Amino acid sequence: MIVHSRWLLISVGLGVLLNPLNSSMISVAISRLQNVYQLDFPGVSWIIFSFYIASSIAQPVMGKASDIFGRKRIFLAGLIVSFVASLLAPLSPSFGWLIVFRIVQAIGTSMMVSVGMAIVRIHITEKQASALSVMSIFLSGAAAIGPFIGGVLIHWWDWPAIFLVNIPFVVTSFLLAWRNIPKDEPPASVALRMSIRKWFELIDASGILFFTVGLVALLVGLLSAKSSGHVSFEHVIVGLIGLVALGAFVRHELKVTSPFIPLRTFAKYPAMTSVNIEFILVNVLYYSLFFGLPSYLQMVRHVSEFHTGILMLSLGLCSLVVSPIAGRWIDKSGPRPALLLSAILMTFGSVWLVTLNPTSPVISVCLALAAFGISNGLNNVGMQAALFQSSPKEIIGVASGVFMTSRYLGTILSSLLLSIVMGDKFSDGGFQLLGAILSVIALFLVFMSWRRRESGQLKVS
Repeated sequence: MIVHSRWLLISVGLGVLLNPLNSSMISVAISRLQNVYQLDFPGVSWIIFSFYIASSIAQPVMGKASDIFGRKRIFLAGLIVSFVASLLAPLSPSFGWLIVFRIVQAIGTSMMVSVGMAIVRIHITEKQASALSVMSIFLSGAAAIGPFIGGVLIHWWDWPAIFLVNIPFVVTSFLLAWRNIPKDEPPASVALRMSIRKWFELIDASGILFFTVGLVALLVGLLSAKSSGHVSFEHVIVGLIGLVALGAFVRHELKVTSPFIPLRTFAKYPAMTSVNIEFILVNVLYYSLFFGLPSYLQMVRHVSEFHTGILMLSLGLCSLVVSPIAGRWIDKSGPRPALLLSAILMTFGSVWLVTLNPTSPVISVCLALAAFGISNGLNNVGMQAALFQSSPKEIIGVASGVFMTSRYLGTILSSLLLSIVMGDKFSDGGFQLLGAILSVIALFLVFMSWRRRESGQLKVS
C-alpha cells in the first residue's frame, strides 16, 4: 500500500473510531453520572439511549448528504461538530444539557462513520480488502478499549475527561484529513439546486420524524412508568403517542419510494429478515452485559472505575483475538457453525450471570466476559457473512444499511431491558434476573442458528 493510502487510512480511521469509542467509554461512567446528577438508572440511561437513537438516524441521513455535498466536506464537518460537542459537554449545567451535547456528539461522529468507508472504497484502489480490514480494526478496536480508557480517565480525573479525550483525536484527524483526503468532484449546479429543493423528500424527513417521535415517546412512557412505580394516565398517553407514531412510520415507509428504512425489503427477502432479527437479539445480549456489568461491579460489588475498566478490557480483547480466526473458519465452513457456537457461548455466559453474587470470585466475572467476548468475535464476522449470503447483490447497499440499523435497535433495546429490570438502582437479585432473561434469549438464538442448516436459509443461490 502506498504512503498516501496509508496516511489516508490514518486520517479517516482517527475520525471513524470516535463513534464506537464514545459509545463504549460511557459504560463505566454510568454509576458516576448517576451519583453526580442524583438520578435513578432509567433516568441516567438516557445518556445511552440518546447516543444510539441519534446515531441510528444520523448515519443513513449523512450518507445521503455526502452524495450531494461531497464526502470530504461531510467528514470535516463531522470533526468540527464533534470538537464543539466534546468541548461543551463537560461544561453542561444540568443532565439535560449533557444529553443535548451527547446527541450533538453522536451526530458529529456519525457523519464520519457514514462516509469513512466510502472514502476508503473510492480513493484506495489497490489492496482494498486490506484497507477495509484496517478500518474494521479502528472500529472494533475503539469499542474494545473504550471501557478501559473510560475507567482510567474517570479514576485519575473525572467524568468530563471522557469527552475531553476526544479533542486530540479530532484535531489530528482534521489536520490529516484536510491534507490527505482528495477533494470531491464539484456537484453540478442543477443537481445541487434539485437536492436543496427536494432535500426533505430525499432523506425521507417524514419517516425520520415518525421514527424518532415514536421511539422516544415509547421509551419515555415505559421508563417513566417504571421509575415512578405505577402506570399513570400520562404514561399511557405518552406510550400511545409512541405506538401511533411508529404505526404511522410503518405506513409511511411502505408508501414512499426512498424510505428511511426499506421495510418492503424485509417481506421480499425473508432470509435477510431472519439475519437482522438474529442480529438485533445478539446485540441485546451483548450490550446488556456491556452496559450492565460495569454498573453491577461498581454499585453492587464496589469495584473502582479503574479496575472495572481493566475487567471490561478482557471482553474487547477476546473479541479482537477471535475475529481473524473466525474469518478463516467461516471462509471454510460458512457462518452457521460459528454462529451456533456463538449462541451456545452466550447461553453459557448468561446462565453464569445468574450464579454471580457479591462474594463470587473475580474469575467468575472473567468467565462470563470471556464467553461474551469470544461470541462477539464470532458474531462480528459470522453475522456479516450470513447477511451477504442472504442478500441479493443488487440490494447489498440497502441490506448493509438495514443491518446497521438492526445493531442500533438491539443496543437501544438492551438499555431499555436494563432500565426495566434494574429500576432505581442495581441489585444482586436484579442482575441475576437479567441473566435469566438473557439465557432465554440466548437459547432462542441457539435454536435459530441450528434451524438455519435445516431450512437452508443462507445458502447462496
